[in-house]
Amino acid sequence: MTPWNNKKRVSNLLIQICCVMAGCVIICPVLYCISMAFMRPSEIISSPPTLIPGSLYLENFYIALQRTQIMRFIGNSLLVSVICSLVRIVTASLAGYSFAFFDFRGKKFLFYIVLGTMLIPADATIITNYFTVSHMGLVDNYLGIMILYFVSAMNVFLIRQYFMSISKELKDAAEIDGCGSFRFYTQVLLPVSQPVLVTVFISSFVSTWNMYLWPLLITNKGEMRTVQVGITMLNFAEEASYGATMAGAVIVLVPSLLVFLIFQKHIVRGMTSGSVKG
Repeated sequence: MTPWNNKKRVSNLLIQICCVMAGCVIICPVLYCISMAFMRPSEIISSPPTLIPGSLYLENFYIALQRTQIMRFIGNSLLVSVICSLVRIVTASLAGYSFAFFDFRGKKFLFYIVLGTMLIPADATIITNYFTVSHMGLVDNYLGIMILYFVSAMNVFLIRQYFMSISKELKDAAEIDGCGSFRFYTQVLLPVSQPVLVTVFISSFVSTWNMYLWPLLITNKGEMRTVQVGITMLNFAEEASYGATMAGAVIVLVPSLLVFLIFQKHIVRGMTSGSVKG
């Protein structure tokens, strides 16, 4: 084995060790949150801190379910996340199809404008967005919660990059056989683009599931709250319990974690498959 290969193996090993250490640091608060969800109140406030519960104390989960409408909040978040993710697939795939397969004046400029919107912080436009949505009468409305998340420049870029890796001769052959542009999009392009579409769906689902500030502003009724907003009600309840708050956080974490773990391979495949051409 050459000295170059030895250096490469050592550098790869060091990089992997650093990644593992960073992952452990990042996941420690999550593991402690899960541990606190099963602790008794005396264990949570003990000094020195208790890291592992002495027994599985399930009363925290009962308190979290009793003090808040957490199942209603989960239902609201599921509805919002699924619809936003599906609409994002439609809007991003149509935009990506136009940017990848059609030639028209100003195409590159428009594409750069789309990418430029990614540089604008969401907090910078939240006030104007609130006034716009409230004037539309969408306060305390599911559409008002979802409307800002129907389009994502990142998803447009991702799908466009994937479509660029598909040969344009495929579209030319389809047109020779009498296949129109929309039919090619629905019956040819989308079926062969399942990896990137699954990636867009899952990434959109997780991001909309975790959104907090916008649903907090646009909803006033308790039954319209999404789960990230609703779970904070445990902090303001009478006799607020840290254990119950952590138990609620664990309940909220489970759906998005399951979705990510189940479709992890699809996400990696979709992120890398469109990196050949740009």
